[in-house]
Amino acid sequence: MKFVRCALMAILLTAAGCGSLGNPEAEKLAAESAGEWLELVDSGHYGRSWQEAAGYFKSAVTREGWEQAVGGVRRPLGVVVSRKVKSKTYATSLPGAPDGEYVVIRYDTTFENKRASVETVTPMRDVDGTWRVSGYYVN
Repeated sequence: MKFVRCALMAILLTAAGCGSLGNPEAEKLAAESAGEWLELVDSGHYGRSWQEAAGYFKSAVTREGWEQAVGGVRRPLGVVVSRKVKSKTYATSLPGAPDGEYVVIRYDTTFENKRASVETVTPMRDVDGTWRVSGYYVN
């Protein structure tokens, strides 16, 4: 399970070093996609969150592996009390990921059992042009 988390999060941890090119329209669409996807995770629909994720995400982890990994991380935290966007960074290249369009979104999140958390969600423009989540990390 730790390997799965590391594999999915490698691009997120190094994204801060990438320069922001800025793309307000992409950031808006990516944030909408991330919000819808987070609703699935928040409600415990982990399998459906995998199904709705980017192809890149699904190629990195099986549905069953994702359900186990995210459930193991999220269940102990309890329900989301609040979530606020901290930053949005548009990038066309992230270390360890194929070139494409990404928006790294960081949220200040309070969970029932953890007051101060930072969630990082990285939507990417998928092959069909739709923004879908390609990475997720809770710190």
